[in-house]
Amino acid sequence: MKTPLTTWYLEMLSPDDLRPKRAELPELTVQQAAIPSPEFSRFLYTSVGGHWHWRDRLPWTYDQWLAYLKQPELETWVAYLSGTPAGYCELITQPDQSVKVEYFGLLPQFIGQGVGGHLLTCGIERAWAIGTQRVWLHTCSLDSQYAYRNYEARGFTRYKTEETTIALPAAPPGPWPAAAAPAPPVAGAS
Repeated sequence: MKTPLTTWYLEMLSPDDLRPKRAELPELTVQQAAIPSPEFSRFLYTSVGGHWHWRDRLPWTYDQWLAYLKQPELETWVAYLSGTPAGYCELITQPDQSVKVEYFGLLPQFIGQGVGGHLLTCGIERAWAIGTQRVWLHTCSLDSQYAYRNYEARGFTRYKTEETTIALPAAPPGPWPAAAAPAPPVAGAS
């Protein structure tokens, strides 16, 4: 199925641009997944991205995941709510010493609770702490309608937009084949 795709590139050029958001959830923690674990990272990737057509890493082997996770430039930060993984943020230092938010998102049942703003704030703070002049990311029209708004609300500004058409399967892959997980919430739906 041919689908129009808009990709937005956003950046933050100063730590002073960050507009932090903290969730008032006492059981919410964010910590680094410091030990490379292909199983855990694949779980995060499929659980967060399954409803948004994240498919690039699905064919990766265990060894490909492990090699990716062992990169010294990569950090994975995970939000937990009451001990349950709620979302994650991958940061990767680029050759130009900028820090890219490579992947960011929440498991569907945690969308709309303030976890995303909190996790993104923590990820951005960590990116600046690494020592950079620029934090950047890209998102697209296939992503959650909340994602772009969260990025702008935290202080990112758009510097480039690309329009294209891509071929997609009729339905996103979900967190695993034939998963019956509930779809993420849609803005304005009751």
